[in-house]
Amino acid sequence: MLVVMEAHATAEQIEAVCAEIRAMGFTPHPMPGPTRTAIGITGNQGPIEQAGRLQRLPGVSQLIRVTAPYKRVSREFKELDTVVEVSGVPIGGAGIAVIAGPCTVESREQTLNVARAVRAAGAIMLRGGAYKPRTSPYSFQGLGEAGLRILAEARELTGLPVVTEVMDTETLPLVVEYADMLQIGARNMQNYSLLRAVGRTQRPVLLKRGFAATVKDLLLAAEYILAEGNSNVVLCERGIRTFDDSLRFTLDLAVVPLIKQLSHLPVIVDPSHASGRADLVIPMARAAIAAGADGLIVEVHDNPAYAVCDGIQALIPDSFAAMMHQLARIAAAVERPLLSRVEVNGGHTTLA
Repeated sequence: MLVVMEAHATAEQIEAVCAEIRAMGFTPHPMPGPTRTAIGITGNQGPIEQAGRLQRLPGVSQLIRVTAPYKRVSREFKELDTVVEVSGVPIGGAGIAVIAGPCTVESREQTLNVARAVRAAGAIMLRGGAYKPRTSPYSFQGLGEAGLRILAEARELTGLPVVTEVMDTETLPLVVEYADMLQIGARNMQNYSLLRAVGRTQRPVLLKRGFAATVKDLLLAAEYILAEGNSNVVLCERGIRTFDDSLRFTLDLAVVPLIKQLSHLPVIVDPSHASGRADLVIPMARAAIAAGADGLIVEVHDNPAYAVCDGIQALIPDSFAAMMHQLARIAAAVERPLLSRVEVNGGHTTLA
């Protein structure tokens, strides 16, 4: 349920409503807006029988029942778009953010080379995997903490905040030490103990859609994180498995505007995993921006032919730079700025 306060409700009246909600055994979530405050209620398993007590309190305008099973994630619960700040980088809102980097941290030289290249081309965050979930147990699994240290060095060198995947609750504390944003991969989208754990860290989270997950599944997975008090969640469409096997996955771009109707959380797109082919990444990236995505996460490698993981879908730096020029024009056509880094001084970055 959502309690909508009157436009001129006082702080005392808002707190009185919160106190009454707590007295009922539920949890209040005040959400100040541009014209009035709304107070979300969680903890109830069904309709709140004592809701009439809230309606009679001073300053209360109306009560709205949240019908979606994902409460805190829903647009009913929070009308305004959420903007997730990652070390000063905004994801959501008016601007479009591009995250780029190698699929896997292979070496210091490779990672620093790619970090410099994507920063020069306009990326505002660096991606890179230190821990890699692989289908085969014999495939390269990542460098672990050594890879995290390389990512931290790349951040120091370029000023780009780092997003990297966390695979389990055991390694989560270590990843939190290094990462600015925690990525939950498609295979872990419904790993509920991990979702709860990253929610408790309060670190920004990039939650990827599972390749057999519905939109409802994705939003309920995000609800696990928000239920722990962490509202800094960015959703990522990265392709789903369908009957068509001509590509690695099928990029479901229709969910971008759909999710933005259902939820206030930002939505970005991963065209690299969705297509599985470098020659299709740029067309899919262009389409994602036109569809309303708040950003992209793109794989870039300085020598894809020798990549230890997913080289076939990685752009080379020159192709990534060309893509960024194209995206700037598409972003302008949909009346949104493409965020880029214009200055890095002592770790403080200005966005333009």
